[in-house]
Amino acid sequence: MTSQIKRSAVSIPSNIAEGYGRHHHQENIQFCRTARGSLTETLDHLITAVDDGYLAHDQYASMRGLLEDTWKVLNGYIAYLKRCAKAGVPSE
Repeated sequence: MTSQIKRSAVSIPSNIAEGYGRHHHQENIQFCRTARGSLTETLDHLITAVDDGYLAHDQYASMRGLLEDTWKVLNGYIAYLKRCAKAGVPSE
């Protein structure tokens, strides 16, 4: 369980970084969507860990709050990339 949580959690910033390195809005957005999927996968692993008694409810609540904050920031970044693509702003 620990290994799965670590892999899915590490996948989040890794996909964001890879998307940024593509220098194309649509590819960047796709990698951000993959990161968002890894975020959801991490949440699912944490729910399983709490259900199975490996994680205390207060620890879960704290981690869930961080995941929700990350979700909001990531969705904002995706929206920003969409606006840039629509406006024809060149990728960095």
